[in-house]
Amino acid sequence: MVEVKNLVKRYGDKLAVNNVSFTVNEGEILGFLGPNGAGKSTTMNIITGYLSSTSGTVTIDGCEILDDPKGAKSKIGYLPEIPPLYQDMTVKRYLEFVYDLKRVTLPKQEHLAEVCKVTKITDVYNRVIKNLSKGYRQRVGFAQALVGNPPVIILDEPTVGLDPKQIIEMRNLIRGLGKKHTVILSSHVLSEIQAVCDRIVVINNGQLVADESTEEITTNFTGYKRIQLHIDGSENVILPALRAVDDVSRVRKVMRTIDGYGEYIVESRAEKDVRKGIFNAMAKADCPIVMMRNAEMSLEDAFLKITSGEPVKTKGGRK
Repeated sequence: MVEVKNLVKRYGDKLAVNNVSFTVNEGEILGFLGPNGAGKSTTMNIITGYLSSTSGTVTIDGCEILDDPKGAKSKIGYLPEIPPLYQDMTVKRYLEFVYDLKRVTLPKQEHLAEVCKVTKITDVYNRVIKNLSKGYRQRVGFAQALVGNPPVIILDEPTVGLDPKQIIEMRNLIRGLGKKHTVILSSHVLSEIQAVCDRIVVINNGQLVADESTEEITTNFTGYKRIQLHIDGSENVILPALRAVDDVSRVRKVMRTIDGYGEYIVESRAEKDVRKGIFNAMAKADCPIVMMRNAEMSLEDAFLKITSGEPVKTKGGRK
């Protein structure tokens, strides 16, 4: 659906984007990450057609962005960090303006009503945009991106400035979009990326440094995995017994649960499975395990390692 191939962007002597290539499949939600100054915004602007590349290509659903900019842009719905809203228009007039600007051929009133329903702005359809809350204005920006039902939706910091309830609603909306659209999501809120994305691409110093599924990226780049345990017994017995298990690299007690059990986090190298060893050690110590589960690694940990400049290797062998 979206193919970025050998993308390069120079500003004089500065190489902002250096030979970046990745694809986004149909119906996939891709998280696009990078520290400030990494080339992420430049890449996003090239994909959306706001900037031209020095070399390389971007193809949107079969349309190359430089050879056929009109065709490519017609397949993209874009929500920048600051939504492009006309504050003195009503929501209705603004969406009709966007509809006409995009030269949409779908039935106008039915289509706009559906867009409002999806983004949950039907109840403010006739209100002036400047009188809306931040959350509603963000939704209106989201709605303009959906006008014309483009197959590719690109979102840049879509939850900035929203309260926790609005963030959850926006995440649910993005997940819903993934069923019918290809979505590229850029955000500095890594928990947001981890919650909604199928795959994550990381760019650093203008180069692509990671391209992994969301489930695999934390383990592949941190090099270890984590198990959460609730255990009945004395901490003085449990801690040394867990630390003695083969291939366990770190053990820490987190807290005591409301049921009175100790909660422990055990870390091991990614390629090792220490669950049997833990079970046997706790049985021998007469400390029953009442809960054992994989504890999801922090995307923040993986992101810091990926962008630290240390050599890293993905599952597929990319360094």
